[in-house]
Amino acid sequence: MVKLRPLKKAVEFIEHPAAGGVLLLACLILSLILANSPLKAGFANLLATEIADDVIAPHFTLTSFINDALMAVFFLMAGLEIKREIVEGELAGVKKAALPVLSAIGGMAVPAFIYFLFDRDTETASGWGIPMATDIAFAVAILNALRKSVPVGVKVFLTALAIVDDLGAIIVIALFYTQGLETTYLLYALAFFALAVVFNYFEFKNAWFYLVPGLFIWYFIHHSGIHATVAGVLTAFTIPVRTKSGYSPLCELEHKLSAPVNFFILPIFALANTNITYEQGMLAGLLTPLGLGIIFGLILGKPLGIFLMTFAAVKTKLSKLPEGINWVHIAGAGALAGIGFTMSIFIALLSFNEPELQSRAKFAILTASIIAATVGFICLKAYSKRTRQVQ
Repeated sequence: MVKLRPLKKAVEFIEHPAAGGVLLLACLILSLILANSPLKAGFANLLATEIADDVIAPHFTLTSFINDALMAVFFLMAGLEIKREIVEGELAGVKKAALPVLSAIGGMAVPAFIYFLFDRDTETASGWGIPMATDIAFAVAILNALRKSVPVGVKVFLTALAIVDDLGAIIVIALFYTQGLETTYLLYALAFFALAVVFNYFEFKNAWFYLVPGLFIWYFIHHSGIHATVAGVLTAFTIPVRTKSGYSPLCELEHKLSAPVNFFILPIFALANTNITYEQGMLAGLLTPLGLGIIFGLILGKPLGIFLMTFAAVKTKLSKLPEGINWVHIAGAGALAGIGFTMSIFIALLSFNEPELQSRAKFAILTASIIAATVGFICLKAYSKRTRQVQ
């Protein structure tokens, strides 16, 4: 019985709602340690190791595998969540979807505009998509840490908003971070997408009928010039939410992907891409147009855009606040939405080719995300404590 205690503790940790966020944070810290230790050169060489050279693509490195292949699986799960919510979840129907959709639009538009104000006519102008994104894993992990301090409606609101945010980020990547377009490869990808749609029409239940075409979609999208991760979302949209018999291939696959994505793919992405080597002048870099655009976009633009659009939606009676939550909760959730870690870094890597600009952007994202997480946590915790004292 004593020997089984560590195993039991491990199972309890994995089943905890905040476990994925904790592991993600641990890999972030480990990546920073490696990047600022004598092991940094070896770690960089490992990430630059070429694998499957000329089979998938020329110079397909370990980093390429993580960012193009593994992250496609992450986008597959994100696509499944988006489709499920649209069909039968918090985004099903105009009335239910209005609030998170409008709030998310505000939370994407205002940060992008703030970034534009700082970076227009500069070499970093292309990074306007960086502060648009919300890291759902970290944001929800903090809400789970607050537990009883916030109503359930806050988590539902922030989760639905982050899912719409993910969809917005995917559209931005597909439309604005595509370099050149090979139409032949794109047509091949669409042919396999159509095949998967046919399987959906005939309600094929086995997920492999969609995942195998999905592999071909990924390959051809990768060669078409559109970022390969979009293939994950296209594949997800072909999988049936529910068959006539009531069985849900989508929910089953989403459940199976949850652990690999949260406990392997996202932590590996953080480990590979947060490796920021601290150099002299990096703090000063936060005061450059790039740094200021990202920081103010995430810590000011996100909560401001979300709050203003939510306020407008409620006052115009397009929607109403979820039961049990008020404007302080919206402000706190908006602050947490400023945690842009995973998706913001991903877009930063697509925005800039220069390693120096990528490092400066990642450092600004990390700084802004820490501030946003702290402000959101304190706001919601302090309000909960004050409310309990009044009662």
